[in-house]
Amino acid sequence: MSPTQGVLGEAWGLYKSHWRHLLTFSFVVYVAVALIALLLAAILEDWLAGLLAAVVSLVAVFWVQGALVKAVEDVRDGRADLSLQETFDRVRPQLAAIIVGGILAGIGIALGLVLLIVPGLVLMTWWVLIIPVIVLEQRRAGQAFSRSRELVRGYGWGVFGVIVLTILIIIGFSIALEIVLIPFADWLGTFLSNVISGTLVTPFIAVTWTLLYYRLRGAKEEPAAPAPAATP
Repeated sequence: MSPTQGVLGEAWGLYKSHWRHLLTFSFVVYVAVALIALLLAAILEDWLAGLLAAVVSLVAVFWVQGALVKAVEDVRDGRADLSLQETFDRVRPQLAAIIVGGILAGIGIALGLVLLIVPGLVLMTWWVLIIPVIVLEQRRAGQAFSRSRELVRGYGWGVFGVIVLTILIIIGFSIALEIVLIPFADWLGTFLSNVISGTLVTPFIAVTWTLLYYRLRGAKEEPAAPAPAATP
């Protein structure tokens, strides 16, 4: 059986079992980022407020992604042993590598999608495990690209299928949320959309990618079956 088979079901089960713990990470970060953006917009010029808000958001989003990967590692045994602060502290040493790796991967995938689409999809599949590799194996950003590619090799179509299904779930959720928020003013709708979608969706993505990492690593590293004994 392919290691990618059933990963979304396992991710959903883990998400439901530990949603209070996982959603706390993303809720705290996305509320803080949204409030900072509103404050900057109120006291600074539009261009400067937008630039600073983008920097704050970039660092916060990558940090929470890394923290969620560490949180998934923590709860795989059925319980959460690390607190919110302890989890963020464990990820802090890898934060620079996470940001560099995430930005480089985003640029490469975006260029691939803009130019010919297919290269972007290929790179997305190869590099889907970059953040789990950086956090769980404590590798540098440059090493994470080759390590992710190594883990995905041989299971590319299965990994791509998981990515597509995850994206479809996110799109469906986003459309439903936008419909619900239509009655609200634009600024309030944007604020609520960022907080709600970030809080609910980001943990599910982190759970899915992290479980995918563990499955692929297990498939690559499982010991070979012993050779049958020779017939006398």
